[in-house]
Amino acid sequence: MPHLPDVVLWSIPAFVLLTAIEMVSYRLRPDEEAAGYGAKDAATSVTMGIGSVFFDPLWKIPIVAIYTALYELTPLRVPVLWWTLPLMLLAQDFFYYWSHRGHHVVRVLWACHVVHHSSEKFNLTTALRQPWTSLTVWPFYVPLVLCGVHPAAVAFLSGANLVYQFWVHTERVGKLPRPVEYVFNTASHHRVHHASQGGYLDRNFGGILIVWDRMFGTFVAETERPVYGLTKNIHTYNPLRVATHEYAAIGRDLAAATDWRERAGLLFRGPGWQPHHRRAATDDAPSAADGAARPDPVATCAADGAEPAADGAPPVPPPTAGGPPVAESGRRVERAA
Repeated sequence: MPHLPDVVLWSIPAFVLLTAIEMVSYRLRPDEEAAGYGAKDAATSVTMGIGSVFFDPLWKIPIVAIYTALYELTPLRVPVLWWTLPLMLLAQDFFYYWSHRGHHVVRVLWACHVVHHSSEKFNLTTALRQPWTSLTVWPFYVPLVLCGVHPAAVAFLSGANLVYQFWVHTERVGKLPRPVEYVFNTASHHRVHHASQGGYLDRNFGGILIVWDRMFGTFVAETERPVYGLTKNIHTYNPLRVATHEYAAIGRDLAAATDWRERAGLLFRGPGWQPHHRRAATDDAPSAADGAARPDPVATCAADGAEPAADGAPPVPPPTAGGPPVAESGRRVERAA
């Protein structure tokens, strides 16, 4: 097995340089409509990134053990050569798509990934806002190991995918030439992914390539200006709370659950799912005019098939057939902790 570099570690100087350039660009050419930078928000994102560097090795110990055991059991072997690396990267990107999509539509997985979506800004520091509980990702890459890809190669491929995605977290890059936008994940596509408007929710899951979204019905092009963050933002710069707020919300919901079926739903169904009796209680709650919280716009639009857009905008048409289910969207009814 040849030695493969830690591409994330080697890319840190480039991350710092590009972030500094982006910050300067906002100083020299401000954009009042862009989310831009906030000092506290950027500091939180950087802190989350630094924390992930310390926590990730802890999770990698059991993951490496599992991958190594599986690699020893399979008779297949994929050599690491100049022509096999692109093919392995293509396969890794395919499984990344399903991992990313799964982390939006299964609540216990979303509890990990929600960290990355918790910023209301969108800049290069947002790329650094990484979870501290990344133990949930490994099952999605088991097929690669079983096909004979060495665990070290899987780590290298995952790092390369992560490094590619750094540059797509920016509002300073507009749309690129059409062939590039059609094949690759770009800043335009990823702005949609981080947006909180109804028509943009849970779209554009691709890492390096956007073709997977086009193939599996989850692609949406950028049209209106995105509004970033969660549908119900947590309004905190505390890194510990950013890292754990959805786990805390799950814990509260499990404690209030009435049976094991309900507990399973709260863990493994969509983040917006609630048992029938809770939905009924919500439907019977006082209206916003009586001082209660404003009802979820998705519930009010579901009857006519429309999706809510940003406040004050007309409803967004429902997504095309084949997309992920809208009733249990990953961020549609995000809870504050």
